[in-house]
Parts: sequence; structure tokens; C-alpha cells
Amino acid sequence: MSTERKGKGTRAKQDFHLSKARLNELIEEALIDAYGESEQAAGFFTMLENDLQLPFETQILGAPASVESIDITEDDQLVAVCRAGNFSQRIPLTELPLPSPPPSGAEWILAYRYWRTSAM
Repeated sequence: MSTERKGKGTRAKQDFHLSKARLNELIEEALIDAYGESEQAAGFFTMLENDLQLPFETQILGAPASVESIDITEDDQLVAVCRAGNFSQRIPLTELPLPSPPPSGAEWILAYRYWRTSAM
């Protein structure tokens, strides 16, 4: 199982949107008292851990897959731990296709994506 990239900065299709004001509110909430990128990534990880309903089903390259958990890498990237049959793969949250309707708490994925792409 892998994800397809069409070019630098390409993100997974989003079936729902949040206003910039709402995204900024979520980012502010996640980053309160966080200093440095590592603590900031941990802030988003905490929000996702608390609010994102797991597991949820999605499609990855047209195949059904289950998002079982969220993890943080050594370089402070958030990834979805996905399973399809006997195969498991970690997919960056910036590229994870979200189902329609999205799971409860998916607004944190959008806020993380917005923060991550704005921070680079």
C-alpha cells in the first residue's frame, strides 16, 4: 500500500473544508504553550489522540484501508497507521485521503495540514 504524489505540495483530496479563521483557532488551541516544532507536533498529536474517532475506513489508491492509529515520527511528522488486509503502512497525514463523510475529529487533520504547509 502506498500513496501517489503528483507533485511537490500535492495533498490528498479533501471533501470538507474549514475557514481560515477556524483553522487558525484549532492551531492556536493545539499549540498553546508549545515551543519549537517538536512540541508543536506533539500538540497536534495530543488533539488527534483525544478527538479523532478511530478506526475509520478510507480509500488508498482505490483500495479500502482502515486507519487504525496516528503516530509521530522521529522527525516530528504525524502519520496514519493504515491496514489493508495483511499489509500495514504509515502514511503522512498531509497525504491521507479522507473519507466522505469524514470521521469525527477530522478537523484536526485539516488544521495539522494547514499548519504544516504554512510552516514550511
